[in-house]
Amino acid sequence: MGYDRVIVNAAVVGPEGLAARDVAIKGETIAAVGEGLDRDGAEVVDASGKILIPGGVDVHVHLELPFCGTVSADDWRTGTRAAARGGVTTVIDFAIPYGEETLHDAFRNWKDRAGPKAAVDYCFHLAITDWDRHGPEMESMVRLGCPTFKEFMIYASEGWQSDDRAIFNTLERCKDLGAMLLVHAESSRVLDELIARHHTPELMAKHGARLHAITRPNVIEAEAIQRAITWAEATGGRLYIVHMSTRQGADLVKAARARGVDVYAETCAQYLVLDDSVFDGPDGHLFACCPQVKSRLDQDRLWRGLVDGEVSVVSTDTCTFSREQKARWEGDWTKIPMGLPGLETLIPIVYTHGVRAGRLTIEQLVEKCCTNPARLMGLYPRKGLIAPGSDADLVLIDPEKTITVDHARMETNADWSPYQGWELGGFAEMTFSRGRKIVDHYRFVGEDGWGRWLPRERAGSLDG
Repeated sequence: MGYDRVIVNAAVVGPEGLAARDVAIKGETIAAVGEGLDRDGAEVVDASGKILIPGGVDVHVHLELPFCGTVSADDWRTGTRAAARGGVTTVIDFAIPYGEETLHDAFRNWKDRAGPKAAVDYCFHLAITDWDRHGPEMESMVRLGCPTFKEFMIYASEGWQSDDRAIFNTLERCKDLGAMLLVHAESSRVLDELIARHHTPELMAKHGARLHAITRPNVIEAEAIQRAITWAEATGGRLYIVHMSTRQGADLVKAARARGVDVYAETCAQYLVLDDSVFDGPDGHLFACCPQVKSRLDQDRLWRGLVDGEVSVVSTDTCTFSREQKARWEGDWTKIPMGLPGLETLIPIVYTHGVRAGRLTIEQLVEKCCTNPARLMGLYPRKGLIAPGSDADLVLIDPEKTITVDHARMETNADWSPYQGWELGGFAEMTFSRGRKIVDHYRFVGEDGWGRWLPRERAGSLDG
């Protein structure tokens, strides 16, 4: 049986590491990986001197999200086009119920938004915002193909906050269902107290956007992570800490895993390369995200955690807001829409500041941006792997090529970038989604609506 396309002479990052291989595609899947594969009748892509990795899996994105009194600027069209250009071929968003809505309502709302626009494959975590309403739905959502759930320890004003009772109950149910709970870990009562203490005209005039960092010291995240770990240890439920930003958090996760707690953690690209000095500039308010970027000591610890294993995934927490939306703050940091654009630069950031800088190997980049997220979220081996039978989600990278980040030349709908002017390698020269070329010579050539919703059987594990 002939192949549709054969990528030849690539340095392929596969299960056995980096090796010269050909990769053959038939339909939407990888048909063969090896040397000297039959090319008769196939389109041949000569990848000499290039690296071929699995498509990235960003498990933490927020596209066209109603939040902070506005709606995030990247919708499912611009957000997934940005993902493709950055080498991300699968995204997982958070379906959040509002008011009296059920989890099924939230799922339908998000699927209706994504379906006509998504250029890459996608699925959803379901946000539990009312345990008594949503807890009884968990089993049916798992049967539907959504085995991951989300709870926020903050955001009472948005109607999203879960308390200890809800987290405890959800973790118990996750254990029964083979599901996993993702937790946004920040301590709301102390955080709210610190915000109230600093919310004065005098302090806002003096400190400006830096109050976003002043009122969120590391203990705000660390105490909440410790509490979530306590409930995971007591229940035996699988816990996943989203967007971990502190060195204390990494230490807590490492210690918990060492004593057998079923807990994993992700960090985000911004916490690896930005520090809190960004709040001192004239555009400091643009960088407000939640949790906020921390210190260089935290950066160093998170990089080390990626190598040592207590940080399992790098994601983005993409939640894009324009300059106009960010300007709503008018000097009051509590009114800044919190979030950063990031889908287009996830793999380039990790490649440039991880692989090129000698902090990570290319195999570790693939582990943290492709394989581990696919495994933990129940998408492996369909995603995150270059092997026969896996989806033909493939990204070709020129290891010598760099691109100067310029928001005006990107697919994102952001009119600014946290990395404006940075020289980054690792952008996708070509991206294939289920065998279809959707990026060619660094330009998006795909189609809105090509992406498919991915049902999942159960949450995965990295252990055993």
